[in-house]
Order: sequence, then C-alpha cells, then structure tokens
Amino acid sequence: MLIFFISTKGLSQVTNNSSQNTSFFLTPEFIIGKTLEANEGFPKTNLQKGIFLGFGKYNRTNDKEWAVRLNYPKTGVSLSIIDFGNTEKIGKAYTIMPFMEFELHKRWHFLMGVGGSYMDTQYNLETNPFNKAITTKLNMSIRAFMYYNMFKNSTMNWRFGFGLIHHSNGHSRLPNQGLNSLLLSISSTIDSKSSHTNFKEPLPKPKKVNTHQTYFSTRFGFGQNVLSEIFNDKKPVYTVTFSAGKIVNKTFKFGGGFYYRFYKHYYDYIKNNEALVEEEFPIFKTNPFGYASNFGLFGSVEILMDHFGFEFELGLNIHKPFYQIDWKLNAGYSFRNVNNELIVKLGELDWYYEIKRTISSRIGLKYYFITNEKTPKHNLYLAAHINANFGQADFTELSLGYVYRSKLKERIK
Repeated sequence: MLIFFISTKGLSQVTNNSSQNTSFFLTPEFIIGKTLEANEGFPKTNLQKGIFLGFGKYNRTNDKEWAVRLNYPKTGVSLSIIDFGNTEKIGKAYTIMPFMEFELHKRWHFLMGVGGSYMDTQYNLETNPFNKAITTKLNMSIRAFMYYNMFKNSTMNWRFGFGLIHHSNGHSRLPNQGLNSLLLSISSTIDSKSSHTNFKEPLPKPKKVNTHQTYFSTRFGFGQNVLSEIFNDKKPVYTVTFSAGKIVNKTFKFGGGFYYRFYKHYYDYIKNNEALVEEEFPIFKTNPFGYASNFGLFGSVEILMDHFGFEFELGLNIHKPFYQIDWKLNAGYSFRNVNNELIVKLGELDWYYEIKRTISSRIGLKYYFITNEKTPKHNLYLAAHINANFGQADFTELSLGYVYRSKLKERIK
C-alpha cells in the first residue's frame, strides 16, 4: 500500500509555475530472458517473457533542487506481466513498480525500480516441492536496467535495454530463495504533445548554490519475519535507531548511527528451551532478552526528492549471538527417510556464516510529511524497508522516524 501511495503521489506532484513539469510519456516494453535456478532441482524453464507499460513524467524544471542535482531524471510507475517460462511450477508475476530513470549520457540511461508483485504460483511441499524461490502470493520486486537509445523521431524514442529483476517476500515465509532473472528488452518512449512543445528550447542551467545541513534523527520500526521452515509463523522484530550526518544540496543525505533490534522469534525459542538451546547454547537461558537482541553501527546514503527518500544502509553487527542458531537451522536441510522419520541436518558455522553474522544491510523508501525542498527544522516520515544479513533478507519493516535539521549553510560556487 505504501509503494502504491508513493508512486501515485509522486506522479501527481507538479510545480505551480512551470509547464515544463507537466510533460508526460508512455513506455510500452517487451522483455525476454532467463529465470535463474533458485535451488538444487529447480524446475526447468523456457524463455522468460514479459510486457511492461510505464507511465511517467519529465522533471525538466529548475524549481526543484533534486531535479537539477540529479540531471532532471524521469519518474513514474510501471505495470507488468511476467511469464517465468514454466507456468505450471513457477507461474507469472503481476507487478506495480515506481521507478526513476537517470541520463548517464545522451544515449545511455539507467533505471531503478522498487515495487510489489502478485505471484500466481508458489512453493508447496506436496504439489510443488522444487520451487523454493517463492512461498507467498505478495512479494517485493526490484529492477535495475541499462538502456541505449537506438534512434528517435518526432514522437518516439526506440531503445534497447538489459538488466535484472529480483522477486522476494523479504523473509516473511520460508523457503524464500527468491527469483532472479537476466533480461533483454525492446521499448519505445512515446511523448505527450506537451513534451514536444516544452522540449523545443533547451532548459537554461541555473546558478548552483552549494548547501549543507547537519541533521539528527531517530526511528522506531516494527517488522516481521520467520525463523525457519519448522518455525514458519510470523513474529515481530522491534527496532530503534539514532543517527546523525550531513544533507548536501538538499538532495544527498549521508549519515551514520546506532541500531538496536529485538527478535520475538529468538526470545521465544530461548524461553521454550528448544533443542539447540538445551543441547548447545544453555547459557542463552540466563538472559533470554539479551541473547534475543541485536545491536550495531551503520552508515547510510539517501537521495531526497520532495516528500520522498530512497535509502541504502550498510551496517556492522556488534552483538547478534542468536544468529548462530538461526544459521544452523537455515543453512542445513531436512528430509524423511524410508521409515518416514524427519531427519534434520544442521548448517555449519563456516566463513560465510561469519560474513552474514557481521554485515547487515537495509534498502527502502521513505515518505516525509514536509517536503525536503523547504529544509524543515523538524520533520516526520513513514518508511518501508527490507533488512538483510549481508545480501539475504532478514525481515520486512515499517517505521516512523523524526529528523531535526540545523540551520542551512550555503556558498555560491
């Protein structure tokens, strides 16, 4: 719901004094490619096919600092249907995805999109046991594409593209190996009549004023995840963070801080004295709350666009002791022998465990109550993020945050 709100709200925003900002486009696109194997024994796939339809606008305006600093990117939302090449076992995805497209060169563009998908086919232990990629109907989708402008006439711009698309449920149910696809595309950007008028004259470059602000921020988050295929019910993850940093040119936000998380799944596993606690980690019972906690340090980068922010964080876990049990449960496997007895093989604490226990990451979208163009002293935001251990989803999260900014300082370049 938040993704849909952000996409429609973003398309509806226009400035009061610039007809240039009301130039829209339509982009039909056909993609082909390959669905990569998500697990051993993954169902065989034929050529992946898909149709995208993008609706967006040109942000050719000097009224917005972010538009100038980002070289007037295009923004919009796309609708798509994707056939993964095996309709019986993997099925189709129906996706809505907000996107932003940047001009890297006159002929080269980069598109990034984050959205949600409905998947009509999922993993099932009895009827579809080898598709461990997708277990839920609703999933997060991420798209990264490069485009090359082949030729253009007065109304259409024909393009060749290549890139990847990822689908995952954010660890809200297991198994969740995720679907990854490598793709090629042919598309055409069809401009509105207002675009032809507005693009006749080149947009004059404004005099840039470099600015910076110090900020302080706190955030309270509520997430959900599952522990393993055996403990596969959703339980909450509570988060609180404190951070500080700099906002440069009202657009680029750099910072760092401290985070604390409490996992209800971890706490219940310890309190219930489950097998691995009793056999290998009895010390966890002396302080269930502490051993179910996680805290660490992080650095973040965020792009601010009016009311919206796209954020990426990279963190260092200082304390996450229960992840030893988490890893053992999820890096292993289970099967039934000839006597129909469940045999469980636990994962080993190897070098890859050390990397995933140590490095955390986070990516998502924010909606600020007051536009960042006004550089407000006080601001609140709502956010939706996926948190990960290194690159593998840990939990999905909604959060409410507060930002305090010091006085804006500027210098004419």
